[in-house]
Amino acid sequence: PLAFLFFCVPVGEFAMPQLMEWTADFTVLALRLTGIPVYREGLQFVIPSGNWSVVEACSGVRYLIASLTVGTLFAYLNYKSIHRRLLFIVVSALVPILANWLRAYMIVMLGHVSGNKLAAGVDHLIYGWVFFGIVILLMFMIGAKWADMPVGAVPKTLEQATKLPAAVTDDSFKRLWIVGAVAAVLLVMPHFARLRIDSWNSKEKVELPQDMQLGGGWTNAQYPVSEWLPDFKNPSAVSVQNLKKGEQKLGVYVAYYRQQGYQRKLVSSENVLAKSKGSSWVQISSGNTNLGFSGINVNVRQVLLKGPDLLNSTVGATLTVRQVYWINGKLTASDMKAKLYGAFSSLVGEGDDSAVIILYSANDPNDLGASVFDDFLSDNSRNLLGMLEKIAANGRK
Repeated sequence: PLAFLFFCVPVGEFAMPQLMEWTADFTVLALRLTGIPVYREGLQFVIPSGNWSVVEACSGVRYLIASLTVGTLFAYLNYKSIHRRLLFIVVSALVPILANWLRAYMIVMLGHVSGNKLAAGVDHLIYGWVFFGIVILLMFMIGAKWADMPVGAVPKTLEQATKLPAAVTDDSFKRLWIVGAVAAVLLVMPHFARLRIDSWNSKEKVELPQDMQLGGGWTNAQYPVSEWLPDFKNPSAVSVQNLKKGEQKLGVYVAYYRQQGYQRKLVSSENVLAKSKGSSWVQISSGNTNLGFSGINVNVRQVLLKGPDLLNSTVGATLTVRQVYWINGKLTASDMKAKLYGAFSSLVGEGDDSAVIILYSANDPNDLGASVFDDFLSDNSRNLLGMLEKIAANGRK
């Protein structure tokens, strides 16, 4: 029962981007199977009756957390077999994901058939939670059919009546003491680890140069590449440079993080390239590609953003963006690997210094947009990474 308290830990934000992508995939596929034409760009899609967008609230992460919590409690109270408990917990994690997909599809269909009079405002949320309540109720009703007989219940079959309860032995008490001791150690260890991490993290103020040393003919541009900037919260230092080389133009955004905590952390669902609400920029595609850093191919995230001028595509209205995390010398595009690298770095006494490197170009991605990144990094990746490594090394002194 004490392990149930781990549900108090605020987790789940890391899954939101993937859950949003799956929700959009299912909704668009279901609409097309229904016979409704759909034009999709990223998490936004258009049908004949209007425009729709999959935002954070549509990810279903709240469904998932709520269902997993009550599903675990239900499994503990109604099953004795560890296999049945684990199976029901897995079901309680899968059902809300599927339910959220169906909810999103039904919301769009309600809006479509009603001329956007239904499921467009507050009732959008009401319908969603009512549907979720019905799904959870059905899941519990089905799960109750396989519930084990509770303690003290009257046996209904001869087999139940003749089955004797397991005797309490000295071995049971020994196992209890062992489990209790292990649990106590596990509870104390994080506090010691946190004290060590706090003592290793540098208290030095981060100073990120605004004019990086450039090579290969790259110079600072007089005008910004674009009005767009990524939305990364509370970095220790930020550097934004607009560069050019002939006809090529490139923006370099670096956000450096040190002494990370709840208010300041590199990997977070709040750190995004374009917000789903309140931003004139939208993400229309996302994937991964390779870039050469100091002669080594590194997998990076690639995103295509579209600006406010959607009808008249002018220079700067479409951006090709490439993003990679730098964690104390390690490069990765994966949020999970970045978290693991950061945790390991802190635990071994190297501090929590990390940064995000974002390169963006307004050039045509089919023309100069793809080559401008490789051209810049072949000339300046050593300078860029060396700058970050120097800052981290100064913090460890």
